[in-house]
Amino acid sequence: MPDDSAFKPAVGSVADAALTGLLQERKTLPAKLFYDEAGCRLFGRITELPEYYLTRTERALLAAVAPRVATAVRGPAVLVEYGASDEAKAEVLLGTNIFNAYVPIDVAAPQLEQMRARLRQDRPELLVCLVPADFMDVAALPTEVPQLPRLGFFPGSTIGNLDPPEARRFLQRARQALGRDSWFLVGVDLRKDPAILLPAYHDAQGVTAAFNRNLLVRLNREAAANFDIGAFAHQALWNDTASRIEMHLVSLADQQVRLAGHVIRFSRGETIHTENSYKYDAERFAALAEDAGWHCAELWTDPARLFSLHLLEPRQGP
Repeated sequence: MPDDSAFKPAVGSVADAALTGLLQERKTLPAKLFYDEAGCRLFGRITELPEYYLTRTERALLAAVAPRVATAVRGPAVLVEYGASDEAKAEVLLGTNIFNAYVPIDVAAPQLEQMRARLRQDRPELLVCLVPADFMDVAALPTEVPQLPRLGFFPGSTIGNLDPPEARRFLQRARQALGRDSWFLVGVDLRKDPAILLPAYHDAQGVTAAFNRNLLVRLNREAAANFDIGAFAHQALWNDTASRIEMHLVSLADQQVRLAGHVIRFSRGETIHTENSYKYDAERFAALAEDAGWHCAELWTDPARLFSLHLLEPRQGP
């Protein structure tokens, strides 16, 4: 997960990214702007909230199935993690001792360097090849990555933050980068009762609300904006038709905001759509993966069927 680093978008690009959505009739902001230094800290707090079941459920499930993943992949192999904010989840897989190399992909170069330093101390025999890039843009791995079978790893249900066409394109690009002799382990949050889903995105302590409004704090700091942070409220909605949680910022009054020389007008009740989190049933995600050139070889869920891990292999044939 990005932090306030050299790979953070420059002021102009932050403003450009914001204006692309805010000047539309239905205003949006790209979710990638969540993750400045403050946003990363707030998201870390979110993962520890009692309402936020995703992280603890995935970690428990991953620990339970890691030996079975290792049996399927066999070794020696290379572990390639997409969106590697830290090595905590990868460590569960590295602990199976089948991986000769680890390739973390993330935009935050300083965090990647810190990970490599820790792993040099904890796992000196492990080759660590950093890829400081947006995981959506990686079509090939560095040449120093050993020519061994590869296990792609995309945890955290981040796949759910991508619209289905984007998710399909990402899976296709990952198949290209990982190669034919590869596997892909993907964490997918499952469709469930909104009474469980909604509190995970609108917690009682207000941490998710602060995370959402921090977008406006960042725009004030980096894009010459003058948002009144208190004039926008956090909102989480369940869109049953699209099978997704939506996060919005709701304008509490008629107001206007300046951003990078533009005037943006808001009506009372108008929203900025800041994030989607798609929830899949197992069959729907398997079909999406098939369309992208993968076949679901194994599917694991926790006992309550809150979360799933899909082990994909390249689909054979046309």
